[in-house]
Amino acid sequence: MGYVLSAVARVLEQPTAWGAACEMALLAGPLWAAALVGLLLGWAWRPRWAAGIVAPAADPPQLATLDFWRAQLPARIRAPLDYLAGARQQEQEQEDDEASLQGSPEMANEDLAVGKADLVNLWRLVEGNDGGPAWIKMMEKALPNMTYQAWRRDPQNGPPQYQSSTIFENATPDEVRDFFGDDEFRMSNKWDDMLISHQTLEECQTTGTMKVHWVRKFPFFCSDREYIIARRIWKLGSAYYCVTKGVPCSSIPRRSKPRRVDLYYSSWCIRAVESRRGNGGSTACEILLFHHEDMGIPYEIAKIGIRQGMWGCVKRIEPGLRAYQKARAAGEPPSPSALMARINTKVGDNFVRGLESNSDQDIMEAEEKPVKNRMARFLVLGGAVALACTLDQGLLTKALIFGVARRFVGQRNTL
Repeated sequence: MGYVLSAVARVLEQPTAWGAACEMALLAGPLWAAALVGLLLGWAWRPRWAAGIVAPAADPPQLATLDFWRAQLPARIRAPLDYLAGARQQEQEQEDDEASLQGSPEMANEDLAVGKADLVNLWRLVEGNDGGPAWIKMMEKALPNMTYQAWRRDPQNGPPQYQSSTIFENATPDEVRDFFGDDEFRMSNKWDDMLISHQTLEECQTTGTMKVHWVRKFPFFCSDREYIIARRIWKLGSAYYCVTKGVPCSSIPRRSKPRRVDLYYSSWCIRAVESRRGNGGSTACEILLFHHEDMGIPYEIAKIGIRQGMWGCVKRIEPGLRAYQKARAAGEPPSPSALMARINTKVGDNFVRGLESNSDQDIMEAEEKPVKNRMARFLVLGGAVALACTLDQGLLTKALIFGVARRFVGQRNTL
């Protein structure tokens, strides 16, 4: 300390600025020499793990990345971190796809799209935990290669709701998915003779979401009806969840005829099931349909008409499906609407587990929270291992470090 004070005093005693500068240079010289010697010694005796921090002379300077530090850990700790990093990368790619989808011109009006909430609603209908009234069985019919059951329930508000289960023998979920999504074949084969015309208004090549305009023929006592519907298909495991619902559309003005149906919901779950013939294989395909719409006529009259005409419409589906299978086997190319039905959004197991928790918040964040929580726990434990291996203070210190880390991880689990 005295040396520093005396050096400062000598600088102040100089009569000229040049003399003061020379005196300061003499003062700083030993300090610069000590720093240079320390840098050279550190470079010569640097540990092996520090080699990656300093870039080669030909490369621009860069800092060590997280991947570099993860590579320095033991294999037992690095393996779960690599798995979680891959999961996080996949999640980030999904978020980027959704962000690019929101900015795409096809889906510029996001309120017209079929979203995740619609998938949640359909999943709960399929699992029978949507909280609605009990279903009342209406009908049970069978053909040699098809069985059909139908139920109805009357909510407090809104039109009657219908559920049906149709099982086709010798059919796959992919074939049935394309069959119901093929509007061109629906009209040309006339298995759905109520469809008069169809037009695709919008489509998204990323998610397969479509907005279409339908005109359907009704019995003689009702005028024709038009529908503006949006539809989208998700894939959960080997099952397909197809949501079809009515949406507003300002580009097509309302007319007196045909009358527009605003409230429309018709969604399917298509999945492989065991054959009713008892051969032990999943060679059959089941379609669970949930349907309701406000056609603009009294509900009681609508129930009578639907009950009388339901089986007549349903029994035409089976010959139409067989004709569709033969056309595909003969090499006929799929229609544009069938190609769109093949563009599906895949949903992982984390999302399904979130659905089973019956929590809306968990449902929307099920694919994000487990990854983040596990990553935080592994980072804390990894830091504790690195700190314990660095300090050489005996077993007691290392045990204390591990105890604090375990308590911290346990507290995060309870949050």
